[in-house]
Amino acid sequence: MEELEKAPAKINLCLNVLNKRSDGFHEVEMVMTPIDLADRLSFTLKTSGITIDSDSSFMPLNERNIVYQAALLLKETYNVDSGAHIYIEKAIPIAAGLGGGSSDAAATLRALNRLWKLDLTLDRLAELGEKIGSDVPFCIFGQTACVTGRGEKVEPITPIPHAWVIVVKPPKGISSWTVFKDLAIASLPSYSIDEMKNAVEKSDYKKMVKAAGNALEQKAMLQNPVIGDIKEKMISFGADTALMSGTGPTVYGLTQNYSKAKRIVNGLKGFCQEVYLVRTIN
Repeated sequence: MEELEKAPAKINLCLNVLNKRSDGFHEVEMVMTPIDLADRLSFTLKTSGITIDSDSSFMPLNERNIVYQAALLLKETYNVDSGAHIYIEKAIPIAAGLGGGSSDAAATLRALNRLWKLDLTLDRLAELGEKIGSDVPFCIFGQTACVTGRGEKVEPITPIPHAWVIVVKPPKGISSWTVFKDLAIASLPSYSIDEMKNAVEKSDYKKMVKAAGNALEQKAMLQNPVIGDIKEKMISFGADTALMSGTGPTVYGLTQNYSKAKRIVNGLKGFCQEVYLVRTIN
């Protein structure tokens, strides 16, 4: 018996950091959306135990893997006797700000919910996902949403207007904790979540790209100045907006014109090796 599940990457259309919480996490408000750059996972029923394999050599295949942690949490929470073998086919860059690990964990919870016949709601899976990682609840639902708290409060909204997404991952990754470490919140820029939400719900692409912003860009650029270089190149090649996703270092650009998207991709391929052209998910 086997289950297959797709795990899409996410991009942040708007990201603000409000304050540091007493639990050490930061209070954020974001609008996020999935894109059609996805890992693919397969789940095969076993009599017991959890095993993982992958086509990627850049991830652990043991209890340090977030997929293993998600499977074990579900198994132990609901006293599941059965096990599973999980195969992860990676397409999303690792440590990129695209939520690849979180989406893999969410895909694991959704698929094993079916494989183990647990019949849990997405809301319940999102509650479990919160224990694994801040982006996992959003990834459980897999649709455009306003996200608050430390990431656990997810309010799905209308899908964003169709657009081509040019995704560029610089060679040097960034760890999320280093971006949040010693963050001077009072000096961060702030963007209107309400304007972004309104633009998305009215399918107003022009207002959406105008409202885009990421308060963490400046801090990330201090660690990795190439982020700023990619943004500038994207805009000069014709992208309607260019923004770092999450804690970076990946930068994405948006356009509704396919031929323009291809020109931007071709212009950036000489600058970075990892360049992807994908679509928004509607």
